[in-house]
Amino acid sequence: MLLFRLFSKLPLEVLFIFSDLLYLLAYYVLGYRKKIVLSNIKHAFPEKSDNEVKSIARKFYRNFTDSMAETVKLLTMSEKELSRRFVAKNTNLVFDKVDIGEIVIGMCGHFFNWEGHLVAVSSKISSKCETVYTKLSQPFFEKVMKSIRCRFGAMLTERKSFQRAFLRQRNQPRLIVLAADQRPNLSDIRYWTEFMNRETAFFEGGEKLAKKFNCRVIYAHTSKPKRGHYIFEYQEIALPPYTDDSPHSITDKFIFHLENNIRDCPSLYLWSHNRWKQKKPSLVN
Repeated sequence: MLLFRLFSKLPLEVLFIFSDLLYLLAYYVLGYRKKIVLSNIKHAFPEKSDNEVKSIARKFYRNFTDSMAETVKLLTMSEKELSRRFVAKNTNLVFDKVDIGEIVIGMCGHFFNWEGHLVAVSSKISSKCETVYTKLSQPFFEKVMKSIRCRFGAMLTERKSFQRAFLRQRNQPRLIVLAADQRPNLSDIRYWTEFMNRETAFFEGGEKLAKKFNCRVIYAHTSKPKRGHYIFEYQEIALPPYTDDSPHSITDKFIFHLENNIRDCPSLYLWSHNRWKQKKPSLVN
């Protein structure tokens, strides 16, 4: 851990040199999950030529390895540099509401660099930021990621224990961050709908929580104006009361925002994740 922290103290510009080398290795030598990446992009953008798909893939791998360098740097990055590199817009939709006693649910997608976004937000509201996450299987990296995510006092709650934890803290105002585009477990109740031209399963924990406890829901539209710099623009997805809301209404709005974000910035999305591994039961032979 000490060596990792010392490595983190290198300037980000130096860490980007390692990112460049990793990019060449991952894309051109090892072809890390290249078949999955190309297939996912092709399905999502059937109108694009093979050259356009490959161009998005190359940019994706660059963003992917850059995010690794940036995440290492997050362990020691100053608050001033965080504020400069990870810029949040319309923060009044979150910070002001938490300050007046509300619970706000942030439904997020896997866009680079989501770790920097989390740390930057938690540096502003500290323990009033809670992230629901899936525990890593490798103990060392679990320890590292906890150190990064919690360095400004943010709370981490494992997904499997979140419901019980929420009931204990249901009166505590805070931002709850959910990675709402994750593939549900086979044991989860799933909502199937079209996402990026394929039938896709979604976990609806965020929608159920919002409707049951009358929480507002926001989305952060992600963009990357230049290397090492990100903008997260908060947008309202849904507001209470939800007395007449139809089923899946919040999830459908999240998917709408998520797809628009992907189409605006396709190379920022996590295409290496085998998101469409599961098939809708009725389609299984």
